[in-house]
Amino acid sequence: MTATAIAARIHPELCALRREIHADPELGNHTPRTQARILAALAGLDLEIRTGTSLTSVVAVLRGGAETTATRPVVLLRADMDGLPVTEATGQEFAADTGTMHACGHDLHVAGLVGAAKILHELRSQLPGDVVFMFQPGEEGPGGAGPMIAEGVLDAAGRRADAAYGLHVMAAQYPFGVWSGRPGVLMAAADHCQVVVRGRGGHGSQPHNALDPVPVACEIAIALQTMVTRQFSAFDPVVVTVGRIAAGSKENIIPDDAQLDMTVRTFSATNHAGIPERIGRLARGIAEAHGMTADVDYQRGYPVTMNDEAEYAHVVDTVVDLFGADRYVEEPFPKAGGEDFSLIGQQVPSAFIFVSAYPGADFATAATNHSARALFDDGVLADSAALLAEVAIRRLRRG
Repeated sequence: MTATAIAARIHPELCALRREIHADPELGNHTPRTQARILAALAGLDLEIRTGTSLTSVVAVLRGGAETTATRPVVLLRADMDGLPVTEATGQEFAADTGTMHACGHDLHVAGLVGAAKILHELRSQLPGDVVFMFQPGEEGPGGAGPMIAEGVLDAAGRRADAAYGLHVMAAQYPFGVWSGRPGVLMAAADHCQVVVRGRGGHGSQPHNALDPVPVACEIAIALQTMVTRQFSAFDPVVVTVGRIAAGSKENIIPDDAQLDMTVRTFSATNHAGIPERIGRLARGIAEAHGMTADVDYQRGYPVTMNDEAEYAHVVDTVVDLFGADRYVEEPFPKAGGEDFSLIGQQVPSAFIFVSAYPGADFATAATNHSARALFDDGVLADSAALLAEVAIRRLRRG
């Protein structure tokens, strides 16, 4: 029996699991109902299962039964399991009505990894090594990979994993069932920065008797865009997006302060290290030029997601072998989204890949991940489960 054949057989139960999870999303690192559904789906399999202490994670270890004279290799497969604070507007019969939504497809990730566990369990006598299944909450924030690493997921099989793999479904860009990725830098580091300009309030009719922080905040927002095109190479870009500006309470009152909240995306360790100082210098300098001060609070998020070239090639070879060369596209550029799978990649050779789960012909203009109208077809689950299983099987055999 092959992985693809088993995947096709269990596909209906994976769809049912996915739809049950989809209808009941949970946020952050506290996802007890999703955890319970994962445990129920894995019940009866010969797995060593543990749950998290600081978060509602699930770690399961499958021991392969094939003999080997070498050190037994270990492969880690990961799925994230949390939703988003989005009110669903897809109209699907299993849509969530909780004000939360699996708008990024993590419900499919969970079901796909459960499928991989079932496939590998059936084939365990052929495995010359062990597989760790990592079900992780909190990818959308505050981050679950870090706490799971701290709790020992990378060493759950008794020794450090030799390789780690993950996948992500996409609601747009490519036709249904097309896989995509790239070697090296795959996704950006994603940080948050808050700048508060401190002025002195007053009456809107007498701005000369106040220190108005609003135009200064606006000047900082514009200057940030000049900074990223003049202080950083176009071939190693930085993206700064001011998503929120807040100030004042009434049109004729000059407030004491104005606040900017921004997301910062970088694609190299060098720029990731250097951008906080540059933003701080710019914001404080502009504020000082106007006789004010600026408080800058820079918060690190997820680092750059890197695909190890050898592990990436292994995944691509498996995709092409299972599904054909026409089902794979190599991305010319990294994506500006962030992923805490990056934390795993910092410690273990890893590869992360995308697959389109949008079934319509209008995939180029379809609602994207995180949209209230994002659509993901669970027809992709058999392929997802089969790929994860085959990637593990072949990597274990390689040693």
